[in-house]
Amino acid sequence: MKILAIDTATEACSAALYLDGEITQEYRVAPREHSHIILPMIDHLLVESDTRVADLDALAFGRGPGSFMGVRIAAGVTQGIAFAWELPVVPVSTLAAIAQTANAETGATRVLAAIDARMNEVYWAPYTLSQQGLMHLAGEECVIAPGRVTQPGEEGWTGAGTGWSAYGEILNASLGPGVLAAQLDQCLPSAASIVKLAVAEYEAGRHVAASKAVPVYLRDNVAKKSAA
Repeated sequence: MKILAIDTATEACSAALYLDGEITQEYRVAPREHSHIILPMIDHLLVESDTRVADLDALAFGRGPGSFMGVRIAAGVTQGIAFAWELPVVPVSTLAAIAQTANAETGATRVLAAIDARMNEVYWAPYTLSQQGLMHLAGEECVIAPGRVTQPGEEGWTGAGTGWSAYGEILNASLGPGVLAAQLDQCLPSAASIVKLAVAEYEAGRHVAASKAVPVYLRDNVAKKSAA
């Protein structure tokens, strides 16, 4: 199986290629440069692996939530390639990608993913690790004021994402003592995490046509300040 994934939803910009069980990635934290560097990243991955777009089985992308412009860049690039080569697409939650990255970096099995949504809000979702080693949504994704998040009912969670660096004190106070075991303020999504999640989705038949590879913003009223 061969799947190409991209993510431009936050400060990080990345592309990853899954080739029969092996993942290679191009990754840079480069705010406001995403539109300039994502295509060269894709080209480099394909050239280095001697892979053609025609060889791919599917595409995957970080469908949001995140930076309004960043999410649009990933969706637009993905749609362009998918339409040209008639490839199916696997949209993957940016919050799920953060949770998967937290697991890869620290072994965390319960993650409260939070992205700074500006306007004194966070994009928020709880994730738990499945027996297959993949992060699964354990509630719902939402955009919420950090002072309104609720306790997940268990202890030993890891907070991950830029929402924690922006509103960590408020989030911790809302959750109460003992809920958080660790905090990864600067944990960002990566295309490597996206493609790992996408493989399982593709194998289960959960993919869409290019025309339905659209962003998920969680709200229509977005901040003007963008990470991309």
